[in-house]
Amino acid sequence: MRHIILLFIAMFFVCCGQRQADPREPPARGPNIVLIFTDDQGYQDVGVFGADDIETPHLDRMAKEGARLTNFYAAQAVCSASRAGILTGCYPNRIGIHNAMMPKSSIGLHPNETTIAEMLKDKGYRTAIFGKWHLGDHPNFLPAKNGFDEYFGIPYSNDMWPLHPQQGPIFNFGPLPLIENVSVMDTLTDQTQLTTQITEHSVDFIERNRENPFFLYVAHPQPHVPLFVSDKFRGKSKRGLYGDVIMEIDWSVGQILEALKENGLDNNTLVVFTSDNGPWLSYGNHAGSALPFREGKGTAWEGGQREPFIIRYPGKIKAASVIDVPVMAIDLLPTIAEITHSKLPEKTIDGKSVWKVFTGETDQSPQEAYFFYYRVNELFGVRYGQWKLYFPHTYRTMEGQEPGKDGLPGEYKMVTLQEIALYDLEADEGETTDVASQHPEVVEEIKVIADRMRERLGDSLLGLEGQETREAGKIE
Repeated sequence: MRHIILLFIAMFFVCCGQRQADPREPPARGPNIVLIFTDDQGYQDVGVFGADDIETPHLDRMAKEGARLTNFYAAQAVCSASRAGILTGCYPNRIGIHNAMMPKSSIGLHPNETTIAEMLKDKGYRTAIFGKWHLGDHPNFLPAKNGFDEYFGIPYSNDMWPLHPQQGPIFNFGPLPLIENVSVMDTLTDQTQLTTQITEHSVDFIERNRENPFFLYVAHPQPHVPLFVSDKFRGKSKRGLYGDVIMEIDWSVGQILEALKENGLDNNTLVVFTSDNGPWLSYGNHAGSALPFREGKGTAWEGGQREPFIIRYPGKIKAASVIDVPVMAIDLLPTIAEITHSKLPEKTIDGKSVWKVFTGETDQSPQEAYFFYYRVNELFGVRYGQWKLYFPHTYRTMEGQEPGKDGLPGEYKMVTLQEIALYDLEADEGETTDVASQHPEVVEEIKVIADRMRERLGDSLLGLEGQETREAGKIE
């Protein structure tokens, strides 16, 4: 009898100790991942990064509840290459993706490359991309072939259709297709509702997958020209149409964060906000601002690839933290792999996990050199510690040129850097003073590091082919 009484007492305490499950609380599982990726947005186009003429309350709150990175680098300073880098953890030239692919391109992201989506699908994640793909518009290269369960958006940039007679025949690709999964569901001439549609699809995906771990990639086509904004935000900012567009993107971020909260997913979701490259400066008042950095999209100067970056993961990443350690877009895949306990791709990648940087456990980058600045296969420069070295190359600039206005571009001029240049980014973030002659030992050290990378990935400036590059997917 004594044993029976003790058994009932034990069962009583076990039952009482069991907490009633909250029906809105998700089951224990790996964290959800949300990556919000804009197009051609400048470093200074978010309130917490210095914008005083555009209201971005949701992004500012996201930074207050998470971390803001001051030295985050896009994989390249142009659309397709940048997207390839952030999704695969590779320098784009390693996997044969260069520049911005034109419609009906014969190449695309090779299905044999492993994307974040494919990596997470192996862990049971549901995956979706809503927005701009731009890694090949042939059916063999669309998101469904690269790990995504769902897709709604456009296959390439939103300007790749005839807008103005001044653009000439190169843009005569016909109507801009709007794709759902693998089928063209419509054609777009008026994109004013596209940001709203992408947001609605994102919220719906979150609500449908509250019981499943998921990866949501929100790839806004804006603020790439031509600019489009819904009536909800037209005329709302102090920076004209461009500012209105950024305000609508900020609203979209707010809708996504609210959907996570309403579905009990707030504390189990890592959310990242950043952009693919710097502003397209030739478009003047329809372009963003990369200040305080030099130049913009399409260049290796800081304005081309240093981007606003905000990351939020309550309880894991310290609120209101500012991280100055350089981090690259190619570091995201291995970082996500670490926190989801996913298997890294079998093929060589270039990124390294920066989870300990995000959590504040270390202020040291896991990379030997923070960044190698490639365009196609040309190695323009190297970021190493506080230093940034440029090799001789030709680049475009709007300095001294008349900028474009109201949707039409100004004309770039080409400038050739004749000698190696070195900048101290800690003392001179605007890259105004070449100090190569004052630090010859630093120049020599970085040249050795660059030569090692040239052996791996090549450098067409010197006519060198890399030993580790892989081909993009091709259509015969």
